[in-house]
Amino acid sequence: MKKYTVKVIAILVLLALALTSAAAEDGKVYRTLDEIKASGTINIGVFSDKNPFGYVDENGEYQGYDVYFAKRIGEDLGVAVNYVSTEAANRVEYLETGKVDIILANFTVTAERAEKVDFALPYMNVALGVVSPESRVIKDLSEIGADDQVIVISGTTAEDYLIKNNPEIKLQKYDTYANAKTALENGNAVAWANDNTEVIAFALENEGYEVGIPSLGSQDTIAPAVSKGNETLLTWINDEIVALAAENFFHADYEATLVDTYGLDYEDSLVLEGGGQAK
Repeated sequence: MKKYTVKVIAILVLLALALTSAAAEDGKVYRTLDEIKASGTINIGVFSDKNPFGYVDENGEYQGYDVYFAKRIGEDLGVAVNYVSTEAANRVEYLETGKVDIILANFTVTAERAEKVDFALPYMNVALGVVSPESRVIKDLSEIGADDQVIVISGTTAEDYLIKNNPEIKLQKYDTYANAKTALENGNAVAWANDNTEVIAFALENEGYEVGIPSLGSQDTIAPAVSKGNETLLTWINDEIVALAAENFFHADYEATLVDTYGLDYEDSLVLEGGGQAK
């Protein structure tokens, strides 16, 4: 009897180890759509210092273009939104570890990132741009000297682009947008390379700066991202983006959150409805 019991226990232990191993190999860290609904809360990663896309206002509330979309996601899912502050460099990590369900933080779609996360349909156009002081406007990367430095945010497409295409340019890297802006204002570098939406906003809001290079590299898109393999949530987001086109949702989002910064001239070139059909 004892031998039988020992054998049963051994078999159960081996079975448990096999199941654990299979789960580990599967690598599932995400919550499915049904699990999110059952919990009553969705975790969405957004910026907290990138006005007007994602920031915390004077009342401690999250605001901005991405936050406006996040709120609608929560409403249509019937769950509360838990905003998780993220930096550019940890957007992929937060999805890979299941810290968030969705990233909505000006996440540019790239082939390299798509190997690690799943992108939904895009909702915005973006390219890279370069802003510099009016006293020395950089209109071409060739004007950057050997001793000059260019500010970038770690983990952004601007950093990747310059490392790949212009390795001779010395980069001054920062983890947050606030620190990058301060560094440029303090004259620590000759220019700042970032999403053109960000550098255009900086030049409009700060006298003495000009976007000498409004478009650098290819035209890209910004899209929501979920953990790799989270098909149920990905499908829901794609269906949501398509459905929202019927009400020109992202144009309304732009006019509520971005128009004070960019005006109406940029609206049709930046906004994407229905996953790629600009209105």
